[in-house]
Amino acid sequence: MKRVIIFLCFCLLITEQVDAQWLNKLGNAAKEAAKNTVERKVEQKSKEVTEEALNKAEDSMSKKDKKDKKEKSMSENENENDEELQIINNSDNTNTSQEPVQKLTAESKYDFVPGDQILFFDDFSQDAIGDFPALWTSNGSAEIKTVNIAPGNWFHLNGEDAVYCYTGKLNLPANYIMEFDIIPDAQYYHGIQFSLYQDKENEPKELNSDLYPGVAGLHVDIGSNGWHTKGYKDNEDWIDGQASRNPVIREKENHVIIWIQQRRVRIYHQQEKVLDVPTNIYAGVKFDRMRFSGWDRSSYPYITNLKITTASPDTRSKLITEGKLVTYGITFDVNKADVKPESFGTLKSIADVLKENTSVRVKIIGHTDSDGDDAKNMELSQRRAESVKSELASKFGIDASRMETEGAGESKPVAPNDTPANKAMNRRVEFVRL
Repeated sequence: MKRVIIFLCFCLLITEQVDAQWLNKLGNAAKEAAKNTVERKVEQKSKEVTEEALNKAEDSMSKKDKKDKKEKSMSENENENDEELQIINNSDNTNTSQEPVQKLTAESKYDFVPGDQILFFDDFSQDAIGDFPALWTSNGSAEIKTVNIAPGNWFHLNGEDAVYCYTGKLNLPANYIMEFDIIPDAQYYHGIQFSLYQDKENEPKELNSDLYPGVAGLHVDIGSNGWHTKGYKDNEDWIDGQASRNPVIREKENHVIIWIQQRRVRIYHQQEKVLDVPTNIYAGVKFDRMRFSGWDRSSYPYITNLKITTASPDTRSKLITEGKLVTYGITFDVNKADVKPESFGTLKSIADVLKENTSVRVKIIGHTDSDGDDAKNMELSQRRAESVKSELASKFGIDASRMETEGAGESKPVAPNDTPANKAMNRRVEFVRL
């Protein structure tokens, strides 16, 4: 019994030691695991903190670089501005205050000067509304109409793929100006084509629907997105010119001016020169026909006030030597006295002569045709003469005391008032040396 008790006590002792060792090992393992966990967390946290610090440092450096670059750029711009201001200040030693840098500006005006002869004119006033115009022919339809946005009769080119030819022959000099008013229709897809050409001597055609009529010519495409000119001649390459500035506007009245000077072609619209091609026409070509073409264009505009005049008169000789200058280059709207913008070139040429000859005094005389009431025409011509005087004084600096005005109305015609062309000759402005 004693042995049993001793044996049990021994076993109990052994068990307690084993448990203690096992628990001790377990505790050590737990401690080790906890230690490792803490170390990993510390390491991870340290890594995160390090990365965050590096990111902040990188951002800081990036911002600093951007700031430095910005400051450098601002500094360079300031230096450049300072240099520009210095250049300006050095160029004018009398100016002690700083002035802003002057920006480049440019101005373009009508520089053409119509002459003292009207070579062709048609405003369709002799044609009845609804009729085809008497001086023209076509392979399609067209008719004379009135419109609600402008006065007068208008030639509506409303034929499908049609051409419209002036039936007469033209006798044009080397230097002349062609003008007309055009109202493009709402569709006006490819625009209309205006052509001047030299007819074939051995095969003349009153109506010519060829793509390139005659032996040589000039096509002018008048589009809603620009201008295209094409000089052509049999067995020769085309001579092209094009521009996108100031195209014609749909459903608005547009005034187109084409100046032909030898081989040179200039086009004006909306108070600007929109195209200038020095060699757009083949040498030796003499135009004697004109037409409009709507072939494959899906455009049906209205046309009126076609006029061809001589160009670039000797204003100085006419006014100073001969003592009288007749001009068709100063124009007005129907029954109005406001001077139209395209009169600029003529007014400038007259102003230049008056500035060169400061002792010269002139009388400005307005003339009308016979349409309308005599008394109203007299009053209208007087107001037009006064408007011309006002333009010369206000815009060109001519002393108003050097100019007198007179309205002659329809009392002094230079041609019978029986055709549109003759009436156009009677509507004029004269300058007479006093």
